[in-house]
Amino acid sequence: MTVLRASAVRPSPPARRIAFVAIGVAVAIALAVGLCGVLFLRAGALAAPYTPRVEDGYLTAPATLDDTDLPAIANLDAALLGALRDAAAAASSDGVSFEVTSGWRTARYQQWLLEDAVEDYGSVEVARQFVAAPDRSHHVTGHAVDIGPLDAQSWLIAHGAAWGLCQIYANERWHFELATDPGGTCPALRENAAG
Repeated sequence: MTVLRASAVRPSPPARRIAFVAIGVAVAIALAVGLCGVLFLRAGALAAPYTPRVEDGYLTAPATLDDTDLPAIANLDAALLGALRDAAAAASSDGVSFEVTSGWRTARYQQWLLEDAVEDYGSVEVARQFVAAPDRSHHVTGHAVDIGPLDAQSWLIAHGAAWGLCQIYANERWHFELATDPGGTCPALRENAAG
């Protein structure tokens, strides 16, 4: 019976180097794959699709000016909300009812709206004509409201200045802000939200 010594089964020095390099490469690949997986999962978690919530000012349906349990209404500027309520009372005597289709919004919700508009219109320039960036939007500060339906918009365009309420953008007949003193003259319409 032949006894093999440990040295007999040892690979030659070049073979050992190759084995060590192969093991090192395998370990490096395993670490890299693991790290990439962690980074991918983390990036995916950070880049998860945003869905606006009621807490962000999202409305699941048009609201009334008395729906103060909704953040979109509750977080409107008090002077704007008061003027809208007074105007709505006068409009109701003409058979017109106001619906709030959008009011206060978080900056994140506003950013989501802008990103959605970029996707719809195909460019930032066109999208900004309809959706202001969060740092420029008066919805984010609670100083703007979108009103519907069409008869309410038309009524406010014709009579809103009596309460200081004005249409702001020529391409958005639904967007109103306090832009003059009650009974004053509304400023000239801006072409769009970008201007």
